[in-house]
Parts: sequence; C-alpha cells; structure tokens
Amino acid sequence: MKKVSKKEVSKKPVVKKTAVKKAPKKQAKKIVKKAVSQKAQKKTAKKTVVKKTAKKQIIKKKPLNKKPEKSVPKKKPAKSVSEKVPGKSDEQKEKELIKKGKSQGFVTQDEILSLFPDVEDNVEQLDEIYASLSEKGIEVVDSREKMIWGADKSEDVDAKELPEVSDFADDSVRMYLREIGKIPLLTREEEIDLAKRVVEGDLQAKKDLTKANLRLVVSIAKKFMGRGLDLLDLIEEGNTGLMRAVEKFDYTKGFKFSTYATWWIRQAITRAIADQARTIRIPVHMVETINKLLRTKRRLLQDLGREPLPEELAMEMEMDVAKINHILKISQDTVSIDAQIGEEEDSRLADFIEDQEAVTPAEAATNELLKENIREVLEFLTPREQKILRMRFGLDDGHGHTLEETGQEFGVTRERIRQIEAKALMKLRKHRESKKLKDYLR
Repeated sequence: MKKVSKKEVSKKPVVKKTAVKKAPKKQAKKIVKKAVSQKAQKKTAKKTVVKKTAKKQIIKKKPLNKKPEKSVPKKKPAKSVSEKVPGKSDEQKEKELIKKGKSQGFVTQDEILSLFPDVEDNVEQLDEIYASLSEKGIEVVDSREKMIWGADKSEDVDAKELPEVSDFADDSVRMYLREIGKIPLLTREEEIDLAKRVVEGDLQAKKDLTKANLRLVVSIAKKFMGRGLDLLDLIEEGNTGLMRAVEKFDYTKGFKFSTYATWWIRQAITRAIADQARTIRIPVHMVETINKLLRTKRRLLQDLGREPLPEELAMEMEMDVAKINHILKISQDTVSIDAQIGEEEDSRLADFIEDQEAVTPAEAATNELLKENIREVLEFLTPREQKILRMRFGLDDGHGHTLEETGQEFGVTRERIRQIEAKALMKLRKHRESKKLKDYLR
C-alpha cells in the first residue's frame, strides 16, 4: 500500500471547503433573481393599480346630474358656404309655388320672383309657370293692381291719381301724364273682348288694349329712376314691352292682363338700362350675370352676417375666383370727374383728386433756376455745340435724340456727333460757371 503523505491529506479537506464555499454563491444568485422577479411583479402590480384608479377618477368626473340639453348652450355657428345645400330644380320650385298657391288661394309676383329670380330675363319660362298655375286654378295677383288698375270702369282715374312725378319731372312728362290720364280704364269683360280681337288680328283692338295700360308702364318705370336713364326713356322702353305683352297675352289662362304685362315691361326696362345706362357699354348677358352675382352676394350677407369673400361667391355660383373678381370690377359704375360735389356750383370731383405728377412749389422753383443756369452755361459754347447738346439731352422738348438722328440733322456721321458732344462737355466741366450746376447734384 502506498503511503499517503501529510500534504495530500491536508489538501482534501481544503477542496471540500472550497466546494462548500462555492455553493452559497449559487444560492445567493438564485435569491437575487427571486428578489428581482418579486420586485418586477410588485411594479407591474402597482402599474395595474394605477390604471384602475385612473379609470375610477375618470368615472367620477363625468357630470351625472347635468342634462344634455343644458350642457351645450353654445351659439350656432354661421352657415358655411362649404355646407351648401344643393339647389332646387325648376320642377321642385314650381311644385313649391303650386303648394303655396293652393294653401292661400293665390300667389304674388314677389313670391314668383323669390323662387325664380331670373324669370324676368326669360319670360317664356314665365308663360309655362302661368300655364301650370292656371291648370291648378291658382291666380297670380299683384299688390299694386288695385292702385293702378281699379276695380271697374266706374272708378275714374285722372292724372292726379297717377304716380307723383311732378317733383322731379319736366313739363313734357307732366303733359304725357295728363294725356294718358284721360284714357278710361277697362273692365274685366272689356279686357277679354279686346284680347279675343287681338288674337283674330284686329289692329284697333291691339291699340286700345295698349293705350288702356299706359299708366301701368309709368308706375313701373318710376321704380327704375336713378339708374342712368331719364323717366321718359324708361317709359318709352316700357311701352315696347307693353306692346310685346299685348301680342303674347293668352286670355284663356284666366289672368289679368296687367299682371302678365308687368313682366314684359320690367324686362324691356331692365334690358334698356343694361344696354344704354352705362358710359362703357356692357353686354346684356354680362349684365344678367352681374345681377345674379349681386343677388347671391345679398343672400350670403344675410346667411353669414358679413360680407362674403370672393372665394365664397365663386363656390356658390360655381365659377372661378378670377372670374368673380372680374365681374365685381366691371360692375362698378363710372363717375365723371366734372361731377358737382356738394351744393357749391364751382366744386367738382376733379378738385379733390390728387395729381400724382404734380410738383411742389419748391421743386418748380428749383427746376426753373436749373433751366436758367443751363442756358447761361451753354452760352459759352458755339451755336453748333449748343444745338447738339440740346438735341442729345432733350433740353428743348424733353425728348433726347440718338447720335444717328442728330447726325442726320447736321449731315455728319454719328461718330462725328459723338466727338463734338464729348468736346463740348469737356469745355463745360472746365468752365468756372459749371460749379452752379454741380450744386443741383448734391
């Protein structure tokens, strides 16, 4: 048997001790891992608790007792053009007009205009509307009819009962009003009888029906005064519309002639104003577009409570913004610079317009002194040199001439003119009087 040395015996327990010492390190690591995992679990648990409490707090903040009606007392915002309701078709408008007529037994001209604002430009469309209303037994009335037309023939109407125009009319207008005031009014039966004879081609019946309604033209024309045409011109244009209405009137529809003729008279007057009233003529179709734009502008002003922007007008009318700006620009009226301002006869609009090119008194005096000093300095040159400088710099007429033009005047080449000009300028620079001209450059 081998002998075991003391050194080997002593080594074995040392190995055991080291093994015993290493074991606690592993256990410590496990303990640390467990502690870390427990802390992580606690943190996650805390997070979930925080979330739960947050939910509870949100629930507590909800107003349980408040009613939903009282919680929104805010004012309604103005209508936006972008939230535009699609426009009604003509058929829908006509149905709405018939429904209103059935409920009240009649419709007025203003109600027709509110639904069909462009009907005055298309009276043929008006005939279709009248036909539809006639089929439903609905009458079209005008609030002015009783005043203008009269109930029957017994109501004598003279010039005094015509629209008051004596305050702003001349003698020719008053004479015309007296003449038409002598023409008796027609009863309903006489009107229908004349209308039947007009259809048969009776020229005298056409003349009588026209004469009996001349005062209607005066009443309508009066409302268009101040738009660029005199009253007599408006009456003349309205009479042409009246004669057109006599030719187109259909008595079988059951409407009064005055109600039907009003549309033709208004159309004739409005087209005459569009064609003749402006200093710069605008085509009739463009005037109709301008009127449509102005109506849209007024409607948006009521809806929005402010002036509509060009972009909003363009969206409403389905046009480009550039075209809207162009229409607004040409719709402005022209004003004469000789127009009288105020009560003084010698006060004109031109007196209040600034002249952008006008010079101040100090500048005018400086310019005169400069001209005088230039004349004095040029006297030291020869006549030929003086003329060349005057032509080249435009001292006489304000228009400078080229070397070619100056050479043609003197019959020499442009190079020779350039040499003479350079020599003359050199003389002026060396002259003692040239110091006066240098002061103007400071």
